[in-house]
Amino acid sequence: MEFVIYLFVLLLGAVGVLTAQEPCDSQQYTASGQCCEVCQPGEGMVKKCGVKQTVCAPCIDSETFSENYSSTETCRPCTRCKGLLRMKAPCTESADAICVCDYNYYMDKVTGDCQACTLCPLGHGVWRECAEDMDTVCEPCPEGTYSDQESSVDPCLPCTICEDEEYEKESCTLTSDSLCKELNPRFFTPTPTMDMTDSTLGGGIPKITPPTDTVTTTNPSSTRMGGVGMDQNLIPIYCSILAAVVLGLIAFIVFKKWNSCKQNKQGANNRTVNQTPSPEGEKLHSDSGISVDSQSLQEQQQLQQQQSLSQPPVVKVDDNLFTILPPHKQEEVETLLAEKSAEEDMDWCSLAGLLGYQEEHIDTFRQEEHPVKALLSDWGSKDCATLDALCTALRKIKRDDIAESLSPEPTATSAV
Repeated sequence: MEFVIYLFVLLLGAVGVLTAQEPCDSQQYTASGQCCEVCQPGEGMVKKCGVKQTVCAPCIDSETFSENYSSTETCRPCTRCKGLLRMKAPCTESADAICVCDYNYYMDKVTGDCQACTLCPLGHGVWRECAEDMDTVCEPCPEGTYSDQESSVDPCLPCTICEDEEYEKESCTLTSDSLCKELNPRFFTPTPTMDMTDSTLGGGIPKITPPTDTVTTTNPSSTRMGGVGMDQNLIPIYCSILAAVVLGLIAFIVFKKWNSCKQNKQGANNRTVNQTPSPEGEKLHSDSGISVDSQSLQEQQQLQQQQSLSQPPVVKVDDNLFTILPPHKQEEVETLLAEKSAEEDMDWCSLAGLLGYQEEHIDTFRQEEHPVKALLSDWGSKDCATLDALCTALRKIKRDDIAESLSPEPTATSAV
């Protein structure tokens, strides 16, 4: 009986020890009874748990990934976007790449293939643009609008309304805009004025006098003669202005030459007074037979000093940095990245991931009014912001068009 009680006590102790242990996530144990450790997302199993603990190793960015907690799962290769697919999100250590159909294509839910977006015909505009998973939706242009080209992005445009000084030559249709032309003032006379200062006729009715500067079209030859005479009157004015400009240039050149000669003459006089050769120098010159022109030597030294002062210091700048790009070139890159991401932040988010930004930084750029400009400005302030790095990242997201625009233009060289 005592033996049975002893076994019961041992059994209760073993149960208490097992219940006191922490839960094992992997549900696997080593030979010594330890819970096998699990690899974190971004890490893959290298050596399984057995006699010893699990051995994990980090996955390679843009090549392999692991998105689960596991003690047995290894790093898997990243998905490659091929054919009509482009990368929406890059592959990281803990997440696979996301591929979507290329621009101007959508994913057909029936076939699962990328199909070209439908172009709305003439007289129809885009009601809903083509997206990753849906085709273009077109609508007929309502009254007062038109569409004169096939497009998968342009809606119906409002018809142009002619200004007061214009007339409508062609009316707006569903496939063409209004055509406005300026009114020719030669064929329209101003409204006659009422002359209230002259004496009125009979019962006080004011006399209507025609305008003195009315131009009529009853005699076309007289109108043409008036225009020719005006052109002839302008010719002497143009000639006078040209002559004045030429005389001004000649006077400026003469003044500069005279001022230069005057300064050279004063400098020569000063050197003559200050640098009169001594008799000993003349004797030395006559005895040695060697002529030393100290004045010419001093002039050369002064000229060299002036040239060295006038030349600015040369500063070497790395022409491969992104910040060296002209402002208009940087704006072109921002525009090309932004115009393809009107509905969803696709290109620049992928580019930000390839440039080393984490998701929290990308969310910060989304808060900006111009996220693409904020991204390039922040990245351009780094020492690693080179054009080569930017072009490599652009090619990974299939934006070779932007990368080609950043490549330096070839310059023609001639052999001497």
